[in-house]
Amino acid sequence: MVVVWWGITSLQLVSTLLLPTPWQVLKAFAALTVRGILPEYILVSLLRILAGFLMAAIVGIGLGVLMGRARALFWLISPLVEVSRPIPPIALLPLVIIWFGIGESARISVIFYGALFPILLNSIQAVQNVDANLIRAAQSLGASDRQVFTFVILPAAFPTIVTGLRLGAGIAFLVLVAAELLAASSGIGYMIMDARDHLFTDRVMVGIIVLGLLGSFLNKLLLYLEGRVIRGRAPTR
Repeated sequence: MVVVWWGITSLQLVSTLLLPTPWQVLKAFAALTVRGILPEYILVSLLRILAGFLMAAIVGIGLGVLMGRARALFWLISPLVEVSRPIPPIALLPLVIIWFGIGESARISVIFYGALFPILLNSIQAVQNVDANLIRAAQSLGASDRQVFTFVILPAAFPTIVTGLRLGAGIAFLVLVAAELLAASSGIGYMIMDARDHLFTDRVMVGIIVLGLLGSFLNKLLLYLEGRVIRGRAPTR
């Protein structure tokens, strides 16, 4: 992809004002790093994403497990979930500004909303799809409800829950740019939008590439966590 990118810009098929060369992007990356702007913005954006994502993970997994186990709770809450899920986080920005102002709580709440539903829905599905034969086998061996939940349901549901976490993390990065439009003065999303306003397309490309790398790193981290937990429980099974 880099070779194709380099070829297009070298043959001047597209103006470098619209698509900067890889070398221009690399120079912009180095300049922003040396000046300390890029590390600062990366740290700010990561803290926002982690805050919103961790809140979504706690609420989504907790509520999803309860809804997956309690049928009455599922039928009570699922209509609200189905109505709220299609609403884009960007559509809530005016309401979020009215409720929380333009501070960090507003940005984190938008990221939380965007990441919540993939985690919640996958957690519900994961618990509901646990093989009933596993549960009956544990109960026939004298396992209590707490032991069935801890040693049967959660391990069986864990891979699907991790899939929900990966989807939620991806959406958190998507929502980040919109969240940082709320009168932000720092962050990767702010840097992209500010560079767009001044036609610094090399900085726009730097921000896009950094977001992709950060999202890929978080995805790899979740896959590593899943592998460690599953391998750790393999001898027990």
